[in-house]
Amino acid sequence: MNKREFVKCLALSGGGLVLYPFKIETLEIMDVLKEASYYTTTARGIKCQICPNECDIKPGERGDCRTRLRKDNKLFATAYSNPCAINIDPIEKKPLFHFYPSSTAYSLAIAGCNLACLNCQNWSISQTSPDKTKNIRLTPAELVEQAVLNNCKSIAYTYSEPIVFFEYVRDSAIIAKQKNIKTVFVSNGYINEKPLREISKYLDAANIDLKSFSDEIYLKLNGGKLEPILRTLKIMKELNVWLEITNLVIPSWTDDFKMIRDMCKWLKTNGFENTPLHFSRFHPLYKLTQLPPTPVVTLENARKIALDEGLNYVYTGNVPGSKSSNTVCPACKNIIVERKGFTIIKLSITSGNCTYCNNPIPGHWA
Repeated sequence: MNKREFVKCLALSGGGLVLYPFKIETLEIMDVLKEASYYTTTARGIKCQICPNECDIKPGERGDCRTRLRKDNKLFATAYSNPCAINIDPIEKKPLFHFYPSSTAYSLAIAGCNLACLNCQNWSISQTSPDKTKNIRLTPAELVEQAVLNNCKSIAYTYSEPIVFFEYVRDSAIIAKQKNIKTVFVSNGYINEKPLREISKYLDAANIDLKSFSDEIYLKLNGGKLEPILRTLKIMKELNVWLEITNLVIPSWTDDFKMIRDMCKWLKTNGFENTPLHFSRFHPLYKLTQLPPTPVVTLENARKIALDEGLNYVYTGNVPGSKSSNTVCPACKNIIVERKGFTIIKLSITSGNCTYCNNPIPGHWA
């Protein structure tokens, strides 16, 4: 099949079937196994070490993420070259507001996740395994080739959890660097330090979900712990991965203003004052359909708290038409990036500086 022929394939983020050019071998699940990275053999058997879950996996069984399979006394990744969701997105959708605005990202996911969030918006692919989804055959080299053919500035590993298809991210990101294609990691940040340091060598940007600032809420709402995410933020900053943070504000779960203030204080104290922070609006989904959408005033109050605590770039998300999606220069207070949805209306940044007052604006603007 000619690589530029149009064929139908499944793309979750668009809500149905979309048309894009692919080299396709099959749309059914493939028997793709690649030996997993980061596991060891213990007295209890094989222990996966990719994330803090550190699952002990019995023969023929999978880890909590559903993508690590024990077979023949080895651990294999079943999430490799078999994405179930592909789309071409504006980079602002990730959301990344300070990273090559108006560019497009070749976005994809493979089924699976190492958390179990009650509010997951993509639960139909994140809370299942690659053998339960309709998949496209796309090797790392073919993925990069498609990003080039579609004139995408970057590849975004998104929609599900890229930590659980670590090997695919790493192998394709290495090739992407050779082709001058940027790589974007949209992640819950729930990863152990050693694999994080390895993958960060090949990443250009990341948006990390800081889901709350409470260990108790992380356990009850997400099935994880807070500390590994804070460590991820520090390490990515140390390794110069361009970083933006998303905090989903969920009524009765993560809308406590004292907790939000404590989170913002931690970010400021640890040097994240120039890291964009996105307060995102919750809509009832998955196992929290009984809750209402987040009131817009709650998001605006959260944003005010963050600004009062010294964070310079704070946005609200999932609120169409909100002026809080604009970038304001912290020095002269002029709007320097005006957004309408995912579209850039105005960009007043010259050589990385505010056009009005020449104040440096952190990000990648070229």
